[in-house]
Amino acid sequence: MDFQQIPTVQKVLRSFFGCYKKVGKYRLEINTFSENKFPFKSSIFTAQFLKMQTIRITKIFSFETGHALYGYDGKCRNVHGHSYKLSVTVVGNPIEDSENVKFGMVIDFGDLKKIVKEEIVDVFDHATVFNKNTPHVELAKELSDRGHSVLLVDYQPTSEMMVIDFSEKIKKRLPKNITLHSLRLQETDSSYAEWFAGDN
Repeated sequence: MDFQQIPTVQKVLRSFFGCYKKVGKYRLEINTFSENKFPFKSSIFTAQFLKMQTIRITKIFSFETGHALYGYDGKCRNVHGHSYKLSVTVVGNPIEDSENVKFGMVIDFGDLKKIVKEEIVDVFDHATVFNKNTPHVELAKELSDRGHSVLLVDYQPTSEMMVIDFSEKIKKRLPKNITLHSLRLQETDSSYAEWFAGDN
């Protein structure tokens, strides 16, 4: 084997960036790299590359929920259910501190999962949602008395209103350096409601 042909980190960088010390606003100091290893924690390239980059990340959740739309002029006035898919997109900057265990992340997907699971999924999954400001409270009480999981909300439980509710719940739990960018609540394969921070 010809070891001169092995694509070390230094060679790869040279092939992409040539021998320049600067590429745009990113500072590349190729001489700081070893031929045999990538000094990840102390890499000037890594720190400068991550700096000021705004990234969106998305996690998708699924849950089964029933509801009924009181006063609606179609079939959805009856109790029925959906296999919902909720896409949660947040925006922020990757953590630059190489000593931080979350180095390079905007937010740990596990942390985002915990927030959405506690606020949305665990609450709505396999529950039936009713508007508590309508006569459906009587039906809700009967179902609850029979041991069913019932959730009373102060809005008509359409996808549109649910996604507004979800946005408020999630925003309250996010770290200060993370912003909720958007939500998509998919009710069926062809129908969904979206919430964007930029629209609100």
